[in-house]
Amino acid sequence: MADDEFAEIHVEPLSDRESKAAAARRMREVHSHIDEVIRQATERGDFDGLPGAGRPIEGLGADHDPDWWLKRLVERERIAVLPPSIQLRKDDAELDDLLDRQAGEKAARDAIEEFNGRVIAARYGLPIGPPLITMPRDVEETLAAWRERREARASARPTDPAAVPPQTRRRRWFRRRQPE
Repeated sequence: MADDEFAEIHVEPLSDRESKAAAARRMREVHSHIDEVIRQATERGDFDGLPGAGRPIEGLGADHDPDWWLKRLVERERIAVLPPSIQLRKDDAELDDLLDRQAGEKAARDAIEEFNGRVIAARYGLPIGPPLITMPRDVEETLAAWRERREARASARPTDPAAVPPQTRRRRWFRRRQPE
């Protein structure tokens, strides 16, 4: 190839004012194109019957909140976020019911130790919210109370299955229904 086949093209750079004018012209063209597309869609009826039509846009006049999406998620999913001290008080009040649902002593002991670990971690962490007044539970004392409640429930159960009314007896899903 010969060098003279390709002529060097030299383009003068646009001045700052010319580049701003060109950018403004492109923006007007884009806006006019968008306006035209919206006008055509409106004439076709593409925006008729949309959900929320005729109602004001929610939160339009309010100040901008950067966490708007998080607040909507909490509201939609009904998430309750409590400070650790309040959550631990609530968990402490519900711990006995949680223990009563455990199948064995190991699972109950693990639940108590997990609760105590969260209480101790909250005590050594930075305080968030109201003061933490929840104390760790004594594992052996709590397990003794759990055993007593378990024995009381076991002794309250009737031993004869015929003594239980038929509507309260639980049937296994895999057994055939026996004529009564």
